[in-house]
Amino acid sequence: MSLQSTDQIADLITRIRNAIMVGKNEILVPTSKLKVQVADVLAKNGYLVSYDVVEGKPRGMLHVVIAGEGENAKINEITKVSKPGRRVYAGVEELPTVKSGRGTLIISTSKGLMTTREARKNRLGGEILIRVW
Repeated sequence: MSLQSTDQIADLITRIRNAIMVGKNEILVPTSKLKVQVADVLAKNGYLVSYDVVEGKPRGMLHVVIAGEGENAKINEITKVSKPGRRVYAGVEELPTVKSGRGTLIISTSKGLMTTREARKNRLGGEILIRVW
């Protein structure tokens, strides 16, 4: 099995989605800077309980805790918006809302990854990566 994935974000959210569907509370995925940033944004917004990087050879692993013991996951749906074949960009005025404000988008801006709320506050647009609610 290869540790290299073509689309790192799609790999991470697919593993999270699959873990939620089978009732797992935590997962291990090969780490990268981008995956750590996505996990950080999801954890800060309450969708994940926690995450940490486990060092190893040839590559470290990202340990993601989706829900506490005996709890349900906070994520109902998580999807990739911008794909390698079709990038989706939006200016600050064009940023959509998700589920009437109950969900959020993760956007890649010039100041790093952030949610739509933070992007509007900082007056930044960018590439829409993930829709989560």
